[in-house]
Amino acid sequence: MSDQISMDSIVVRLAGDSGDGVQLMGSQFIASTALSGKDFATFPDFPAEIRAPVGTTFGVSAYQMNIGVSPITTAGDAPDVLVAFNPAALKVSLPLLSSGALLIVNNDSFTARNLTKAGYAEDPRDTGELDSYQLVPADIGRLNLEAVKPFGLSKSDGGRCKNFWALGLLMWMFDCDLLPIEDWIRQKFARKEVVRDANLAALHSGHAFGETAELSEAIPRFKIRTADLPAGEYRGITGAEALSLGLAAAGELADRPVLFCSYPITPASPLLHRLSRLGELGVGTFQAEDEIAAICAAIGASYGGVIGVTSSSGPGIALKTEAMGLAVNAELPLVIVNSQRGGPSTGLPTKTEQSDLYQAVYGRNADTPIPVIAARSPGDCFFVAIEAVRIALRHMTPVLLLSDGYLSNAAEPWRIPDMDDIEPIEVNAAPGPDDTRDAQSLAFERNAETQGRPWITPGMPELMHRLGGLEKDIDTGHISYDAANHQRMTDMRAAKVESVARFIPPQTMELGPQEGELLVIGWGSTYGSIFQAVRKIRKTHSDVSYTHLRHLFPLPENLGGLLGNFNQLLVPEMNMGQLSTVLRDQLGADPTPFCKVTGQPFLISELAEKMESMLPPVVVAACKPVAKGEAR
Repeated sequence: MSDQISMDSIVVRLAGDSGDGVQLMGSQFIASTALSGKDFATFPDFPAEIRAPVGTTFGVSAYQMNIGVSPITTAGDAPDVLVAFNPAALKVSLPLLSSGALLIVNNDSFTARNLTKAGYAEDPRDTGELDSYQLVPADIGRLNLEAVKPFGLSKSDGGRCKNFWALGLLMWMFDCDLLPIEDWIRQKFARKEVVRDANLAALHSGHAFGETAELSEAIPRFKIRTADLPAGEYRGITGAEALSLGLAAAGELADRPVLFCSYPITPASPLLHRLSRLGELGVGTFQAEDEIAAICAAIGASYGGVIGVTSSSGPGIALKTEAMGLAVNAELPLVIVNSQRGGPSTGLPTKTEQSDLYQAVYGRNADTPIPVIAARSPGDCFFVAIEAVRIALRHMTPVLLLSDGYLSNAAEPWRIPDMDDIEPIEVNAAPGPDDTRDAQSLAFERNAETQGRPWITPGMPELMHRLGGLEKDIDTGHISYDAANHQRMTDMRAAKVESVARFIPPQTMELGPQEGELLVIGWGSTYGSIFQAVRKIRKTHSDVSYTHLRHLFPLPENLGGLLGNFNQLLVPEMNMGQLSTVLRDQLGADPTPFCKVTGQPFLISELAEKMESMLPPVVVAACKPVAKGEAR
């Protein structure tokens, strides 16, 4: 057995065809890693094609993991280990690797045909292109088929087990217990005994290859130190899972059912899949025939006294905008989840981007303000979902919650919260039966602090009232075309959203002092990369700080003062400078945008390099010569 290499963290990337089971392999490996107490962050990278031609670069599916001692906040810049199932996976992943990385490649796939499809004129194993890496060729396909041969599977069906063969090898390399994977396989394929037993055999064969092959120097074993996480019960969680649990929890906290109305679209669909399993928690789901029907059904749910929620990605959100105006005008609570993706149009449906901030803040007809908040990590999606419902019910308004493709699919360890520690969500109660005033006026008697009106639902005695999308009298709610009244209603709708800021906690620093040379401002899924980059820069520049925004509209009341305490402002975001525009518009700030729209998250290194370019060079004091006889 080879000596173990002890490390604080390691970045592992799995890559292959979209039909190679790479995502399943990665998710099961990370689940096993989590059970051993490691901190981690993942980045599933899907191809845009539903089933791209086998062996092509645009059909490569990848799963990247950063495992180690906390704080792990990104999936890592450069993989230390790559498992490549075919030449295309190698070609796509090679530019990402650090020098000296361990490459485990599937020898069986390096045929002349596959090399040509991947764009290789010659086999990279023979040209010297891989000389700066630790190359370990393994006959994964052949050895897997030998392992599953006793079960009588066809070559095609048997080949589908190769992800478990590779997983077995990884489990050996990282000294992980096979039992959780075995239990998962037995449960997953309980009704398909042959498939179950073949996958188990493949898993054990890969593990045995690591144990018995004479590759002790070629295949190292890694011992990753256990993370020092706060005490508590943890589980691995993706953003979609956390959002679904957060919405269910919000229903519990408000003592109201939740109805989620949606139309499938990438990358928003996982939220529908997750919520459909939470019926026992008072969550209903409705898959509508289109985007407009979905949001209108959610508005109908809110009108009926249920917490209405809808979701989509940018193109679907565009279709929902007219109905958003209806919810604003009717003053009904509604949560709209936008899982952002690369665009415009169909764009990059499986790639990540922060492309919809303009759309969220400004993208509706007329003056139609809506509060906008954003999650920063998979686990944070839980708490942001609760915050969105809290705002919606307190102010009786739609709320836009921004996630993105990266957050939806990425995973991290999540400390399960104690629900008793979370403040209940107050509902604007309907007037009691002893209130004999006019029902129409009662329905639009707004709270002076929040501008939220009572949540009156059909069937409440003596509270029948008129409601619709036409402009209404500010006092009675009756239809009104009066010019002065429309001005007052427009002012009220603006004041309703502005009042949200009074309930937002003061903006604080993630890292660094309250004043200095450079303040980095982030939002959404850039959190992990910016956190690590600023942490790195602060080792030589203590006057660099970092703040991360959850509330994007309205902004925290103290944010303008914070920005004014710094000489320079830097806003990294995965768009062409949208938050920079909002800060300029709302606060008169003049930030430097740092934009990336490649469909991939920021690297820590590129952020650190940008910060360095904005800061004065570090001056290293010269050593003073020691005079003769002077003490050293």
